[in-house]
Amino acid sequence: MTPGRRSSTFTRLLRHGFTDASAAERLLDSVELAGVRDDPVLLEALGATADPDLALHGLVRLLEAQPGPTARRELLDTLIAAKPLRDRLLGVLGASAALADHLARHPRDWEALVTYEPRDLHPGVAEFERGLAEGADPVSLRVAYRRCLLSIAARDVCGTTDVAQTAAELADLATATLRAALALAEAAAPGDAAACRLAVIAMGKCGGHELNYVSDVDVIFVGEAADGADESKALRSATKLASHMMRICSETTVEGSIWPVDANLRPEGRNGPLVRTLSSHLAYYQRWAKTWEFQALLKARPVAGDLDLGQEYVAALDPLVWKAAERENFVADVQKMRRRVVENIPAAEIDRELKLGPGGLRDVEFAVQLLQLVHGRADAALRSGTTLDALQALAAGGYVGRADAVQLDDAYRFLRSMEHRIQLYRLRRTHLVPEDEADLRRLGRSLGLRTDPVTELIREWKQHTGVVRRLHEKLFYRPLLDAVAQLAPGEARLSAEAARERMVALGYADPAAALRHLEALASGVTRKAAIQRTLLPVLLGWFADSADPDAGLLNFRKVSDALGKTPWYLRLLRDEGAAAENLARVLSAGRLAPDLLMRAPEAVALLGDGDGGGLEPRGRAQLEQEILAAVGRADNAEDGVRAARGVRRRELFRTAAADIVDSYGTETKPAEADQGALVDRVGAAVSDLTAATLAGTLRAVVRDGWGDTLPTRFAVIGMGRFGGHELGYGSDADVVFVHEPRDGVAEREATDAANKVVAEMRRLLQIPSADPPLLIDADLRPEGKSGPLVRTLKSYAAYYRRWSLGWESQALLRAEPVAGDEELGRRFIELIDPLRYPAEGLGEDAVREIRRLKARMESERLPRGADPKLHTKLGPGGLSDVEWTVQLLQLRHGWAEPGLRTTRTRAALAAAQAAGLLRAEEAGTLDEAWVLATRVRNAVMLVRGRAGDTFPSESRELAAVGRYLGYGDGHAGDMLDAYRRTARRARAVVEELFYGA
Repeated sequence: MTPGRRSSTFTRLLRHGFTDASAAERLLDSVELAGVRDDPVLLEALGATADPDLALHGLVRLLEAQPGPTARRELLDTLIAAKPLRDRLLGVLGASAALADHLARHPRDWEALVTYEPRDLHPGVAEFERGLAEGADPVSLRVAYRRCLLSIAARDVCGTTDVAQTAAELADLATATLRAALALAEAAAPGDAAACRLAVIAMGKCGGHELNYVSDVDVIFVGEAADGADESKALRSATKLASHMMRICSETTVEGSIWPVDANLRPEGRNGPLVRTLSSHLAYYQRWAKTWEFQALLKARPVAGDLDLGQEYVAALDPLVWKAAERENFVADVQKMRRRVVENIPAAEIDRELKLGPGGLRDVEFAVQLLQLVHGRADAALRSGTTLDALQALAAGGYVGRADAVQLDDAYRFLRSMEHRIQLYRLRRTHLVPEDEADLRRLGRSLGLRTDPVTELIREWKQHTGVVRRLHEKLFYRPLLDAVAQLAPGEARLSAEAARERMVALGYADPAAALRHLEALASGVTRKAAIQRTLLPVLLGWFADSADPDAGLLNFRKVSDALGKTPWYLRLLRDEGAAAENLARVLSAGRLAPDLLMRAPEAVALLGDGDGGGLEPRGRAQLEQEILAAVGRADNAEDGVRAARGVRRRELFRTAAADIVDSYGTETKPAEADQGALVDRVGAAVSDLTAATLAGTLRAVVRDGWGDTLPTRFAVIGMGRFGGHELGYGSDADVVFVHEPRDGVAEREATDAANKVVAEMRRLLQIPSADPPLLIDADLRPEGKSGPLVRTLKSYAAYYRRWSLGWESQALLRAEPVAGDEELGRRFIELIDPLRYPAEGLGEDAVREIRRLKARMESERLPRGADPKLHTKLGPGGLSDVEWTVQLLQLRHGWAEPGLRTTRTRAALAAAQAAGLLRAEEAGTLDEAWVLATRVRNAVMLVRGRAGDTFPSESRELAAVGRYLGYGDGHAGDMLDAYRRTARRARAVVEELFYGA
């Protein structure tokens, strides 16, 4: 061959889609293709395939395998002369290496593609049974099966059948194969066949008439005794036949296997008997079956064996299937199944998972099946086992929006086509999109994407999964809005009863009230109503994902009623990506955040993505500057403190909203995995806010009563969790007050002024108003409630020198100035440092006294009736255990270890570990327990709107606490077990470190 000709051929091959033109040239020059290598028809046909290189290689192998020159010439002549065969054969060879292997082993099977009669275009079970008739044993059955599969694949890759028809043909071929396998099993054991009636019920994709190229074929077996036979013997015979039938299909032979037959959808799964009588099936489903088992029965279809018995099975179970939506926890069960499927996908594969990943095939199937179960009881038209047929029926009945159904239909067909072509290549069971460039190119070309196959494929794939993800939730909710808004006369829409059923199925406890809210929000022709109708399908899905959907929807209506006429509110929710989802999470997570928002709904602006600060917490200096400025503008102390409390309410909402969003996660951002970081963030934010509020209140009171200068220097010292930067949402502000008379001012006058300041601060911070009160607790002062509320610095010095008790030194470990005169606060700290970090540490008597006091507190202070193991503050392994253990280490070693001189529990614990005072695993155990207990207390306040140290007893509140802590629906028991386990481990460390056990 001359160089010029070679160059010309090389270029033509590249132009026709070959990627290895050199290898293709060598193959075209082979002796097998001698008569046709220059025929333009052949090159054009090869270039039209998904993978021209693969098709050419397969064709040469097929020609090599022909039994002689005559057979080879017959194939080539037919190939060139008959376009239908050419398209079919080369199309298969360019799409499936596995079927090319089959043709190389069985070189005359290409003749199965020659016939092009009308009946051949759409074969059914009868045609496939004839095609399998020569399968007299498992090996020949496999050969016949592949030959039938060859014809299905040919029609598929040539576009003669669409993806739904291909899936139906594959299911029909599976039906014929199961019948042939059962016939072989019966022929091998005629005695067993005579003793029983055996029905094979197809489930899953085979039952739904939508099978893949390579898939487990799910079945259930029903057996009965033949006339006059003993039932137990008949069931043994039926079990032998069923087992043999499964082996015939599943076992690997010299011709490979057909596919696994999976009977694990039967009652009790793999632990249950393989074959049951109809009455046994019925008894199980009536008493023991779980929700997913009824969902699976949607696709049950008799396919082999005794078809009359199979029909009796379907007729007997049908009424139970269509009552499944009435079961308790129905929707929670379905959603839990979907989450479990997603959770079990390896992280490295989730973005390539066509079937189970987000926006994948299972999303469409689950949504359709859920709607079928909810509405199919009243509407028999919905009772199809085929996903696309059921979707069409749902749209026709108004259960799904027509436009949504069309988009989902398109997406499902595209994703199933991808799945089919991926599996067809090697005839392997997989749902993963390949990563190799050549595989992606072949896949794209097989779907008709020829300009830039890889780029176009990925773009279309992502576009379709995006459609599915976006519509998955809207599918449930948009028809509800159509039903209540009734804007399009003549359109099919949900009846009132169907709408109510759907709301119940989606987790709404009061469907009538929920529908009234929807009607109020979405009815009418105003711009506001139109935007609400766009937003609500998504919002309702987020509400339903919470523990209390009813509260979420009610709260949204309240906020919308308050802000609906402000132009920025709906624009914020519509245009700011995060705002709508953040709002939905916040409104349905409990009472505290919605209550704070309802008192000043304009705070919803904080939930957006914009420049308004968003949900990032603000520092103490920034808060103090704003509050002091607001106080400075006020006419009197009461107005000033009202302004300060308004800032506090807004910032509490910001903190709570950020905490909820971080704990729940969003569609674009996973939940925060570091629980300690969440606790630290809330503790710091609430503590800074409390300090700034006290600073503003102090300024307002002093200015109102004394002008610019109080007769005495005055400082507020934070104590307890306040001093430790560990305040929760429901915490009081533990403080002590210290003052020092100014030069020339009598001590009595100074003390009176200081007492008036404290009394007025407490009064103003507790005046009933729309803003939550801030309670000041000064019980940690010297002598407790019996001692004076305010002391001078000298008085503190005298008291601590003569009378100080051990518990007071321990309490002072958390002392930190938070407001007032900074110099006085610093001198107070200098005064108490020797008490809280005593030189050479604590003596043994002092240690024994602390242990005795702790033991007494454990026995006396726990509320009557409380479960100690679940009490986050005083229970074993709770906050008190961890904090007293850390504080004992600080009292004993703080004088020598500077890192221990901190008011913060977690920082002190880390310092103690760094100093070698406890092992890393001990520190980790205590830290985990302290963080978890603090998270539970925060959750209880967020959910109930009032503080609490134990888990709620009401089921919805307990579920909401679980969601905040990362537990899905139905996992409240797991949450309580995890808390007990964590606390138990912490208590063991406390026994050793604190009590010296």
